[in-house]
Amino acid sequence: MDQFNNHPLYRRHNIDSAMNSLWEFYKKKFLSLFIMSLVMSLIIQYTSTLVNMKELSSITDPMVLLGKIKGFLLPILLISLINLLFATILQYYVIFNPINNENTIFTSIVKSLKYFIPYLIMMVLLAFAGSIAIILGIFVLIVGAFFAMLYVVTLYLFILPVMMVEETNIGSTITRIIKLTHKNFWSNIGWVSVFIVIMLVISVIFSGIILIPFTGSFIKTIVNPEDASKLVDVTTKPMFIILSSIISALTLPIMPIFACILYFRGKAGEEQIQSIPTLDPEDSRVKVEDLYAKPYSDDHPDNPEKKD
Repeated sequence: MDQFNNHPLYRRHNIDSAMNSLWEFYKKKFLSLFIMSLVMSLIIQYTSTLVNMKELSSITDPMVLLGKIKGFLLPILLISLINLLFATILQYYVIFNPINNENTIFTSIVKSLKYFIPYLIMMVLLAFAGSIAIILGIFVLIVGAFFAMLYVVTLYLFILPVMMVEETNIGSTITRIIKLTHKNFWSNIGWVSVFIVIMLVISVIFSGIILIPFTGSFIKTIVNPEDASKLVDVTTKPMFIILSSIISALTLPIMPIFACILYFRGKAGEEQIQSIPTLDPEDSRVKVEDLYAKPYSDDHPDNPEKKD
């Protein structure tokens, strides 16, 4: 763990230093992060065209719709696996490149593969547990469901940093992410809430930018809701795919950087506590002689018995 003490994201952050560190790291590593994210976004956007959303939007029979969705399970599964794979690569690069420049994009791709299968298993377990948590949260109205979602997202953010930095197995990873999440529970939940709000605002702004070249189609859809299916055609146009991929590439690196900040903050706090010296129980006991003033030495100037 000593090698990570020099990581630019490693410190006991407050919310201001966290946002500042995130921005500085993002600027410094922008080119590499953008290239990886752009490749990921282009692949995902292209794969998404395999799912015919226009066909789905025109189906009104629930049973027929369910049958069509089952036919798209393979493309959806492929998109999910690609997303998880690139998330693993990005997280590895964010963690290891700053401490060793030899961890380039290409070495990060190779070295991160050993974490992919454990990460995939963890995501399946988290999806199962998260679904239960959110369903239970619904019984406590919307607030409960929203809180459960925040809790699940917080757990998710710790998964890859714990796996990669501490080299833990699946069982140990589960224990560690729960411990780190609960270590500073309310502040972690608060930070994740702020992060989600910021990402939502950025996504809304960027989505508006993407739609500018297609404003005509968008307005027609609002005026004539029956033409909503035509809007789906816009998402399959090469220009939309490229613009959407560029926008996604600008925002995708933020998640692994924030995950590192959250993890290193918790880890730095643990190490600071461990570095505080503890008193020996024998030293902390009050002794009889401590209740009385110690006698002056024979040559002390304030000794009343000192001989002139």
